Amino acid sequence: MAKSSSLNVRVVEGRALPAKDVSGSSDPYCIVKVDDEVVARTATIWRSLSPFWGEEYTVHLPLDFHHLSFYVLDEDTVGHDDIIGKISLSREAITADPRGIDSWINLSRVDPDAEVQGEVCLAVQTLEDVQGRCLHCHVLQARDLAPRDISGTSDPFARVFWGSQSLETSTIKKTRFPYWDEVLELREMPGSPSPLRVELWDWDMVGKNDFLGMVEFPPQVLQHNPPNGWFRLLPFPRAEEDSGGSLGALRLKVRLTEDSVLPSQYYQPLRELLMESVLGPAEEDAASPLAVLEELTSGDCRQELATKLVKLFLGQGLTGPFLDYLTRREVARTTDPNTLFRSNSLASKSMEQFMKLVGMPYLHEVLRPVINRVFEERKYMELDPCKMDLGRTRRISFKGAPSEEHVREASLGLLTGYLGPIVDAIVGSVGRCPPAMRLAFKQLRQRVEERFSQAEHEDVKYLAISGFLFLRFFAPAILTPKLFDLRDQHADPQTSRSLLLLAKAVQSIGNLGQQLGQGKELWMAPLHPFLLQSISRVRDFLDQLVDVDGKEEAGGPARALVPPSVTVREGYLLKRKEEPAGLATRFAFKKRYFRLSGETLSYSKSPEWQMCSSIPVSHIRAVERVDESAFQLPYVMQVVTQDGAGAPHTTYLQCKNVNELNQWLSALRKASAPNPDKLASCHPGAFRSGHWTCCLQAERSASGCSRTHSAVTLGDWSDPLDPDAETQMVYRQLLLGRDRLRMKFLEDSSMDTTLEAATEQGACTDALARQREAAARLLEVLTDLDQAHEEFQQQEQGKVVSGPLRP
Repeated sequence: MAKSSSLNVRVVEGRALPAKDVSGSSDPYCIVKVDDEVVARTATIWRSLSPFWGEEYTVHLPLDFHHLSFYVLDEDTVGHDDIIGKISLSREAITADPRGIDSWINLSRVDPDAEVQGEVCLAVQTLEDVQGRCLHCHVLQARDLAPRDISGTSDPFARVFWGSQSLETSTIKKTRFPYWDEVLELREMPGSPSPLRVELWDWDMVGKNDFLGMVEFPPQVLQHNPPNGWFRLLPFPRAEEDSGGSLGALRLKVRLTEDSVLPSQYYQPLRELLMESVLGPAEEDAASPLAVLEELTSGDCRQELATKLVKLFLGQGLTGPFLDYLTRREVARTTDPNTLFRSNSLASKSMEQFMKLVGMPYLHEVLRPVINRVFEERKYMELDPCKMDLGRTRRISFKGAPSEEHVREASLGLLTGYLGPIVDAIVGSVGRCPPAMRLAFKQLRQRVEERFSQAEHEDVKYLAISGFLFLRFFAPAILTPKLFDLRDQHADPQTSRSLLLLAKAVQSIGNLGQQLGQGKELWMAPLHPFLLQSISRVRDFLDQLVDVDGKEEAGGPARALVPPSVTVREGYLLKRKEEPAGLATRFAFKKRYFRLSGETLSYSKSPEWQMCSSIPVSHIRAVERVDESAFQLPYVMQVVTQDGAGAPHTTYLQCKNVNELNQWLSALRKASAPNPDKLASCHPGAFRSGHWTCCLQAERSASGCSRTHSAVTLGDWSDPLDPDAETQMVYRQLLLGRDRLRMKFLEDSSMDTTLEAATEQGACTDALARQREAAARLLEVLTDLDQAHEEFQQQEQGKVVSGPLRP
């Protein structure tokens, strides 16, 4: 049984942040840390005290993580970024509510004594002799300590307290990885038993010493289970107080999911029920196990369930039947065609997630050229008279003072200059649209035509497709390119307004112009002629899009996410030369184009060049960050490999920013996850000038001084399919609704009344009976999975010594 732990983190927005710039605003961004590992950095929102990020991350974690931290900083293009404040959430705080955290939280001041990280290795013994009890505290070493000096290192020493006695180790200069190997002996003084406290400090020649962290053990632990091993350093115990709102606040959504995934055969009955639902006859749609599951699902978790179900059916090659099943149900219960797929139903969310899973490369190919132009050109565009800033438009007026008319005409020309290529790219992309999406849209159109076949509903078959493709895919990507990986940063306010105007126009085209001239945005009228001309082209495009061979399985092409030969990440990185002799550090790194697949990490001078070298993924033993002090360079990672002969080798690669670093770390760790003999520790520094820059050990072969983080990865739309983990999530969703399931379908006496009423009205009672049958089968599967989880848990606790589990 595999255990998994993941955090879903959404940094939504901030409010009332303090001004850090002379202009009276700030340029805020947020760093997300799990313990001492940076896992994400939001984009910078320029000139804002109430930034909106809306950025979401799924972080796969080790099971022993302690806390999650958010640091808000003001980006400074000259000098160091200013820290505005932080929020720290303990594991206990996150798990206090099963639904997680969704609230505004005030920022706290950053207290240096609370900014601790790293671990200390101790071995403690309590001995008795003629003089009484004696405690031997063997302080071996520490790792990953916080840097306190300007050099990026520290001068650490340890201070041990037991009762009224205290002793200190020697000070190890200029390292975050000190090795003491000293035994401190303390005598027990009269009185009640005392706890043992070990504090780590950074020695300063001038001024006071800086606190690095502490661990404490109560008397009971010292007596019955003396400490022996690595222990995470903690800050001085104190209640964290926020700033009362004076530093502003963040709106955060955080949910921790911890699960145990059973071997595959235990999920087979549940998978069969779900597959049976989509493969059964249409007349049984409303009474299938999947229909029962949909009724139990609340809006909060519907998107996550939709993602898991799409991936589950994608792995089975049944995405087409699954989406068709949901479409049939949605169409059957819709009476007004104007409301079709407009709610956040399971059908709408599943199609939305399916497009992201299958169509993101297609989206990038269609939109990226124009989106890049908008960002690079930064033209001022505005049609709304209430928002026009004539002072910023002198550059686009021909002569004299600018007028609203001049601004409107110039903006109209600029907007159509961007919209034209966008529409051209979309309507000309039929051949590039993934076949899986085209087949899904073809099925969608057929179901809508069957349901709304009247002449007055001629447009519904087009609107059903364009509602997904334009309103839920293209338009949101134009509005917030950062959230669709089209750009690394959010737009500045001016560019953001331009993107909003373009997104509104694309949305109007997707609505086939049905709402043009209505509502409050009559100032969009100058664009109407262009939009109306585009609508006929879009109709032709949608007709061509669904003109595809229906024999091909709609889920088939998307399964290319799984094969090891597929490239999962690529781009330029700076690679350190093998052994640069006499070169300055910055000249030792050369630009190379890297491609990562499930089989190799290969690189060449450019994408067009023949590959000059490659590293087998099966040889990777660790993928870790490198300290900035190793090369005086930021965003460096190392890929530690071991060849067939067992010889170790380290490749150093520099990324352009922390987000790219996190993405490459995650991709490489996922690709090498099945590898045996992973390293538990490595050096976060480099071996230079005859020693390791991190721990100062003089032997290149010295064992690593820092633990590895192979379990920390980022969730992504291109993650490999994992049917067992996906089915486990469906099982958890059913568990949450089990009581409702019993009451609604098995214990509700009103069901009998409903059956009688249906009989009196001549209605068919088979559907209600089948619903009860489906609910009973789901409950039976839940009971079996409950028992399997319990048996596995007992085995892990050593309560079950022998005897096979019931498959």
